[in-house]
Amino acid sequence: MHLYFYPFKESYLSLCHLSYIYIYIYIYIYIYIYIYIYTTVHCSYSLRIFFIYVCVCVCVCVCVSASTKLVCYFTNWSQYRPSSGKFTSGNVDPFLCTHVIYTMATVGPDHQIATVEWNDEIMYKNLNNLKNVNPVMKTLLSVGGVFMGYSPFIDMVANAANRATFIHSALLFVRTHNFDGLDLAWDYPGHNGSNAEDKQRFTALIQELRAAIEQEALDTKKTPLLLSAKVAALRSVIDIAYEVREISRYLDFISIMTYDYHGSWEKVTGHNSPLFKSYLDKGSHMYHNIDASVSYWISNGAPAEKLLLGFPLYGRTFLLSSTETALGAPANGPAAAGPYTREAGYWSYYEICSFVSMAKVGWIDEQSVPYATQGNVWLGYDNKESYSAKVHWLNSMNLGGASVWTLDLDDFQGQFCSDGAYPLLLLQISVTGFPPKPTTTQPPTTTPNPITSFCTGKPDGLYPNPADETTYFQCFRGNTYLQYCQPGLVFIDGCKCCNWP
Repeated sequence: MHLYFYPFKESYLSLCHLSYIYIYIYIYIYIYIYIYIYTTVHCSYSLRIFFIYVCVCVCVCVCVSASTKLVCYFTNWSQYRPSSGKFTSGNVDPFLCTHVIYTMATVGPDHQIATVEWNDEIMYKNLNNLKNVNPVMKTLLSVGGVFMGYSPFIDMVANAANRATFIHSALLFVRTHNFDGLDLAWDYPGHNGSNAEDKQRFTALIQELRAAIEQEALDTKKTPLLLSAKVAALRSVIDIAYEVREISRYLDFISIMTYDYHGSWEKVTGHNSPLFKSYLDKGSHMYHNIDASVSYWISNGAPAEKLLLGFPLYGRTFLLSSTETALGAPANGPAAAGPYTREAGYWSYYEICSFVSMAKVGWIDEQSVPYATQGNVWLGYDNKESYSAKVHWLNSMNLGGASVWTLDLDDFQGQFCSDGAYPLLLLQISVTGFPPKPTTTQPPTTTPNPITSFCTGKPDGLYPNPADETTYFQCFRGNTYLQYCQPGLVFIDGCKCCNWP
């Protein structure tokens, strides 16, 4: 049994909640006024300006930190993968992501939200029970996607009455199952049988959802539900599918699918998720990269702080049709399916690790991504170096954070890549600036060492620390996590929360 020393995760992630942001704003306003009055009386003008500058910088840093999100999707079909590839809500680590999105629900013929899998409601419960372990983790339910077909969305948005039916059912559904919000994943308005008017109808759906969410929060005195969308990255799709400025006003965050730029449907090799364009890119392919996609969303009116950069935890394969092996080499279809994901041309990161260990690995300098070849197989994928480059780029663009597709595609059990569980996701967390997830490292000797067996025999949940009311224990799968309240707050057992004493 171990004590997991985890000093800052709780307070850091709690800043992502609007209520905590307001508290911190009030605190810093009070501090600012106090410093201004004190320095006016006791300090020179230059020293007064210095103290005010420091106060403002601290406040800005807090607000910037509060905006950083790490949104992780996982799919309800990953439970059907064989053996070590099987992933369920029980495999979700509640300390990795600020938000976890369950993918997915559908829209029924009656225009109401509906489950897809036979055990969805069990999986909902198991996922949301993890909030008893980490209360600051938020969960959303995604509706839509390519597995539900397209007609339900098209019929649902067709008129205000159908949209109202969906909205009422969706809000009730997510509340009933203890989700914190709804994620829209329509691939895509104006495409695949959807007509041009659906661009405006999608905007109307989002506007009406936002209004209903705000009204529901007023009526129930509950925290408003979150509303997000998973959206296209290609300009040709964006122009037809979205009124970017309008939908951005009403969404809490927007996950851009900055992947699937290239794949085995093309006749030459190309990387799945390049950061920048290649010298080979001509015509519209000049925009098939992360930099172009995100910049286009921003130029069309989306606030950078609402945009999340999509990180794929998979790669795409090609079968080479000549002896050439570089980027742009002739290709003819996908390589064989992986043993776990079982989809030709599409390999999870944990399947990639086995291939790369025996392959010739290259690096595409101008796109900041790797590729690997073995025999007639060409693979474009991401590794720690490319993830690091993308995170640094994300930070330079002042984006709101990252979205990961999907948790079940990383080496979530640490069995394949010889690098522990969730190697890519943990690298992303460390580079982004999040505190590390708990480890079995003991706290320094200057820190009181709580009883490591505290959680033995206890159900998962939150418990007061008898030795220090400003801290508390989280019990999860028999492990003990020491958590800290925000400065000035104490843990209240009655509400299982940190509050003013």
